[in-house]
Amino acid sequence: MSLLPNAAPSRSRLWWEIAIVLALGLGQSAVYAIVQLAYRLTDETPLADQTATLNPSRSDREIFDLIYQILSIGFSLVPVLLVCFLLWQSSRPHLGRLGLDGTRVASDTWRGVLLVLAIGVPGLGLYLVGRATGLFVAVNPAGLDAYWWTVPVLLLAAARASLQEEFVVLGYLFARLKQLGWGPWTIILTTSLLRASYHLYQGPGAFIGNLAMGMLFGWLFQRSGRLMPFLVAHFLIDATVFVGYPWAAETWPALFGLPG
Repeated sequence: MSLLPNAAPSRSRLWWEIAIVLALGLGQSAVYAIVQLAYRLTDETPLADQTATLNPSRSDREIFDLIYQILSIGFSLVPVLLVCFLLWQSSRPHLGRLGLDGTRVASDTWRGVLLVLAIGVPGLGLYLVGRATGLFVAVNPAGLDAYWWTVPVLLLAAARASLQEEFVVLGYLFARLKQLGWGPWTIILTTSLLRASYHLYQGPGAFIGNLAMGMLFGWLFQRSGRLMPFLVAHFLIDATVFVGYPWAAETWPALFGLPG
């Protein structure tokens, strides 16, 4: 029987939908991250001496590197378009079920900045401790050569990470898991575990840090229902890390596995 336009989707249909959305993006990343962590832990090189490059160069020819970077960012946003399509409402606010209504933009942006201050310093502290204890691999956030387009592409990469993760993990999964009858804390814990799992390629320390971040983000989103602060915070954190990496690596080379 075909689904009527205004009929609620069945539980099995919702589960299949969630599985497809995750398989197209973050779920796929989680599987690869788990396999990559297993590879790292069984490698002869100690975990602390390994490096993860977040934004690697994709070609030794500048123009093709740029093309590949833009294509990669663009196609990785397809799951974001998909969840917008799935949760689009005919009446305004069209993306209300994703926590976006187009109001209070200034206050939401300010809350995002406050989140950066609350997360950034503890996050850096955790990374330092993780590097000292061997729980983090050396993270190279910007593996690109210095071209005229390097900073814009890194900013686009930060925007991509923010949109993909927060639209899917907070906006979409919270909406769909609520439809399935899950309780708030079950949703918060499950989405936090997902967020932590696709960062495992950076080492166990990244799992711990992103689990804590996911719990905080999930708790706050559950209370406010507004996605914009988390989009802003995630973008600012990643943009600072990606663009500031060359200076940070030169200032503290040991943290990034580089010779002094």
